[in-house]
Amino acid sequence: MHERPPLPPFTAETAALKARLAEDAWNSRDPARVAQAYTQDSRWRNRAEFFQGREAIQAFLARKWQRELDYRLIKELWAFTGNRIAVRFAYEWRDDSNHWMRSHGNEQWEFDEHGLMSRREASINDVRISEDERLFRWPLGPRPKEHPGLSELGL
Repeated sequence: MHERPPLPPFTAETAALKARLAEDAWNSRDPARVAQAYTQDSRWRNRAEFFQGREAIQAFLARKWQRELDYRLIKELWAFTGNRIAVRFAYEWRDDSNHWMRSHGNEQWEFDEHGLMSRREASINDVRISEDERLFRWPLGPRPKEHPGLSELGL
């Protein structure tokens, strides 16, 4: 069985690391890479969509990143216990008409004993922003270590 450290039960340090590793993977915008962090039968709720399994996750992410261009994400640990982590996040993206959005949300994660996410619940709201209101301006890929997090940005 494939393991995805850090493994539960989580500490403050390992939960924060798990959130940052998830952020880095999502910022890769690689659906196949991201899907490997989830169990084969992982259950998801993303906004109003409900689906299950790695194939469905990969298909969802491929659709998402075809629509959400120049995607950049920051996740921040909110709470943790045992095999569960809650994060808050914000991400910025533009559509194909060059309109920028900032999406804010919360996720609840549940992990199996191998560190794979077996459940993800996400609530997300979108706010239209102008290009000059953007805060996430690093080159596409992982957020640089020196870039502020959500709390430091006042989000």
